[in-house]
Amino acid sequence: MRLITCTEEAHAGSILAILNEAIVSSTALYDYKPRTPESMVAWFATKRANGFPVIGAEDEETGKLLGFASYGAFRAFPAYKYTVEHSVYVEAGHRGAGLGRTLMEAIVAEAVARDVHVMVGAIDAANAGSIGLHERLGFEHAGTVRQAGFKFGRWLDVAFYQRILSTPLNPVDG
Repeated sequence: MRLITCTEEAHAGSILAILNEAIVSSTALYDYKPRTPESMVAWFATKRANGFPVIGAEDEETGKLLGFASYGAFRAFPAYKYTVEHSVYVEAGHRGAGLGRTLMEAIVAEAVARDVHVMVGAIDAANAGSIGLHERLGFEHAGTVRQAGFKFGRWLDVAFYQRILSTPLNPVDG
């Protein structure tokens, strides 16, 4: 396995497949319907326009994308400029083998390099695997919004986990 920078041309279809599997089979995403290939155009455009990384884990022999991590804006107000909301997704057949940890470590390192101060993960409160991963990487529970979502015929609680980074060294207003 090797870490790569994902591109729209090479990886949009694989990222879409990973996301859509999570949509239809889990509460990792609070979407109801699989996303369309066209949605990836806007997704990558937003990442490019804002300089947000998309890091992938690729099988060295086959070139298959096994998972990815990225982040985006936390909220659309200027004072949140040092805070991001991240996500990490691993293809169903490769979960539980440490790939999520590798991707998370890479996206945290990228955040530090880009002067991010706080990383936030919004995790379905029943997702013990993701919560455990975040806690092992130094993320702390920052609150739970009860019954924030409704999927698969039940209310879902979303737990927020955050990690405060040492960057930037010289934050500025404006």
